[in-house]
Amino acid sequence: MFDFRYHAVSLAAVLVALAVGVLLGVAIGDAGLVSSAEKQVRSSLRDDVRNAQTKEAESAAALRAERRYVRASYPFVVARRLQGLRVGLLFLGDSNDRIASEVRSALAGSGGRLTGTLAMRQPPDTQALADGAGRGRYSQIDQSDRVLRSFGRTIGREMILGGRLIRREARTLFSSRAGDLGPFDAVVVARVPRTLSGSAAASTNALEGGVVAGLGRTRASIVGVQLTTTQPSQVAWYRARGLSSVNNIDQTSGQAALVLALAGAEGSFGSGAGVGALLPGPESAVR
Repeated sequence: MFDFRYHAVSLAAVLVALAVGVLLGVAIGDAGLVSSAEKQVRSSLRDDVRNAQTKEAESAAALRAERRYVRASYPFVVARRLQGLRVGLLFLGDSNDRIASEVRSALAGSGGRLTGTLAMRQPPDTQALADGAGRGRYSQIDQSDRVLRSFGRTIGREMILGGRLIRREARTLFSSRAGDLGPFDAVVVARVPRTLSGSAAASTNALEGGVVAGLGRTRASIVGVQLTTTQPSQVAWYRARGLSSVNNIDQTSGQAALVLALAGAEGSFGSGAGVGALLPGPESAVR
């Protein structure tokens, strides 16, 4: 008896065999065509790679030339801008050798000299500061952040104008010191990000806020700086306290901006978000 299912299966098998045969024939017949297309693709990719390598080499050469130009022109931009100025570097927190080195590089050729590097202890030892202050108005430093802030203002002024209090309290006030305590003609401030909390944070903020306020009450140029890698950025902190700032002291443009700011230019300089310009305007560069 005729079985329709058997007939359907047989027909399907025949169709599959035909399809396989067609595909094999096409594959065998077009083997040369596929090989040729593959060769063309490979050749095109090699050309693309060579072109990219050529452009990369040209860009690298142009960048090296640009950097040579920047280094060669830097001395002309900063020459004698700070002639005879005594510059202090104040770390609000632990000292940073990289920042100190970049500040020295910035001053090279400007006529200014880094005559003192100081790092404020955090948190401050308020009991020891109160003991050193004697029976005067700062004897209550350890009991009042308001008194501590006032003490900081005096320290800031004495860094510029000179005085006895900063010399008497230096050993307790600073965790490290190299060179003079002042007087300075200008001060570079480098605030170090910290993780203090509670009373330690409160006393630290009161003291460093007072010191910066005292520095600002003089006629000296006070400039805040940081590296391009500093996180979080301290530019907003500097701006809130009326300081000019440079957020890329580790770049040549940042070093030029620092010299011009110490010479009197005002603003937030550097690269990236949160700054006003890469450098002060032309009127600051031509004197």
